[in-house]
Amino acid sequence: MQEKKAEHIRICLEREVESGATGFERFRFIHNALPEIDFRKIDTSTEFLGKKLLAPIMISSMTGGTPEGGRINQNLAKAAQKTKIALALGSQRIAIESPRLASTFKVRKYAKDIVILANIGAVQLNYGFGLKECQRAIKMIGADGIIFHLNPLQEAIQTEGDKNFSKLNGKIKSIAQKLNYPIIVKEVGGGISYQTAKKLNQAGIKIIDVAGWGGTNWAIIEGLRSKNKEIGQIFSNWGIPTMESIIQCKKIKGLQIIASGGIRTGIDIAKAISLGANLAGLAKPFLEPGLKSSKAVEDKINSLIYQLKIAMFCVGARNITQLKKIKLIKVN
Repeated sequence: MQEKKAEHIRICLEREVESGATGFERFRFIHNALPEIDFRKIDTSTEFLGKKLLAPIMISSMTGGTPEGGRINQNLAKAAQKTKIALALGSQRIAIESPRLASTFKVRKYAKDIVILANIGAVQLNYGFGLKECQRAIKMIGADGIIFHLNPLQEAIQTEGDKNFSKLNGKIKSIAQKLNYPIIVKEVGGGISYQTAKKLNQAGIKIIDVAGWGGTNWAIIEGLRSKNKEIGQIFSNWGIPTMESIIQCKKIKGLQIIASGGIRTGIDIAKAISLGANLAGLAKPFLEPGLKSSKAVEDKINSLIYQLKIAMFCVGARNITQLKKIKLIKVN
């Protein structure tokens, strides 16, 4: 499993693993030439899981379980703390099965008061994991909640993939009823449909991370890993674009939405918020900076926040509440 995680990092850094279009390119804001606001007073702050974030941004789940992954997580945590955004860690299955690797995920000492999210694959609920393992994952890192990631396409292509996804919704519901922490369910690049989000919401899930098609493509990555590049390419166009997934999930009243999957700029973040998301998540853009230093990650975050502020300024939105009310128009 350590080798797999190391390969994921190497492939993401060295190969072209992004594919498709998020759908954001189909929408644009109407420029406001007379915004009537002071740029310096634009407020990008928001609240998530009872904590204030200085921007509606989350560093999405990436890695852990290797020395390199541990170094990346440490840099991500320091930068997230400095800029006061949320941080989701990579799958902790490896640390639950091999406790000696837990240190590669333990970053709370570097990020004392920001939102930190634990993470395990939902499919592991069919492979011996249950409430106890969820509690261990949360306690391990002092998390504010836990992510269950859904990745059927990735597991299907992975040679060593866990492919039994039967009766998972019922098991997620059982955990949601017993776990005294928020649960976020996310995809890893395939998007979440209205029907799936409705089932999860009925099971007690109140936060969905759509993680749609249009960014890092795990079909391509696993195809490269398995040496079956053809199957990765065949399924590289499979999934729901991020924009479409946000729109579908937004139909469910009261559901909080995290938009991820191909989010790359502050304009993307602004569009996601305008379409109905509460936060925007990014992973790959922070991978290379995460290898370098916490300052490199911090610089990337601050650049995204500045871009977001410019977008808000040019549509006349003083704060995130006002940005949510700004309408996008279709360009085709």
